[in-house]
Amino acid sequence: MNLPVVYHSDYVTPLPEQHRFPMPKFKLLYELLLKDQIITQESTYKPTIANDKLLQLVHNETYVSQFFDGTLDDKSKRRIGLPWSEGLVKRTCTAVGGTILTVQLALEHGICCNLAGGTHHAFPDYGSGFCIFNDIAIASRYLLIEKIVNKILIIDLDVHQGDGTAFIFRDDERVFTFSMHCEANFPYRKQKSDLDIPLPIGLDDDGYLQILAFHLTDLLKQVKPDIVIYDAGVDVSGCDRLGKLSLTDTGIYRREMMVLSTCLAEGYPVAGVIGGGYCKDLDELVYRHSLIHRAAAECI
Repeated sequence: MNLPVVYHSDYVTPLPEQHRFPMPKFKLLYELLLKDQIITQESTYKPTIANDKLLQLVHNETYVSQFFDGTLDDKSKRRIGLPWSEGLVKRTCTAVGGTILTVQLALEHGICCNLAGGTHHAFPDYGSGFCIFNDIAIASRYLLIEKIVNKILIIDLDVHQGDGTAFIFRDDERVFTFSMHCEANFPYRKQKSDLDIPLPIGLDDDGYLQILAFHLTDLLKQVKPDIVIYDAGVDVSGCDRLGKLSLTDTGIYRREMMVLSTCLAEGYPVAGVIGGGYCKDLDELVYRHSLIHRAAAECI
């Protein structure tokens, strides 16, 4: 079968020039995957926008309404790091809808990837680090409330700890949070995941992959999830300006193959989100984000 992916043109909205969040990458990623025949238009699913009821599965009603109408205070806006606009509201809620659709399709097909998502720094009552609503947490809570699954494993390999996700599920035994991240990086105040693996600055491919391999199989056997949600942030790259690790593109591809092939071989469906990536060279960044999709296409 062709790799099922989730994408919407509303994943992109204008930002001021020179803003360090690489907003164009979502559209460019879709175009690259089509050009390289990793996906097809027929295997691309379009999400619906997440409404306030879905967002409030995780987020405070006041926070949601203030973001919707643009009345967040200046401190809250600075913490998010993105200038408010109606387009940003639409983009944010569409990406959340995309991750909800992705987990549904992963359960149906065994694997599915969103061409956005991974906003793991968002907490119930505030956003942080370019993250407004926590799509991973919302999709997880949706699956649990609708009684579609009983157990979820979140594998977060973005270079930054999934602090918002860890906080949201800190007392929920139905969701196991695993974060492997650079120790000396944002967020400087870490939360407690079910399993945190802090990594030293400058860690290379072999060191990284050995640590991941040591934990991955045992983690799957321990948790026995109904679904794995995988945050495949590429800011682990040695070229990333917000990263501090030293993985190559080959190392990142090996990481994606290890996670996806191990999960699928054990019969665990995987929903992938692309997570962070902040390389100045947009073409390099987009290619790096395509690696999870290339690996997924090899695994199906």
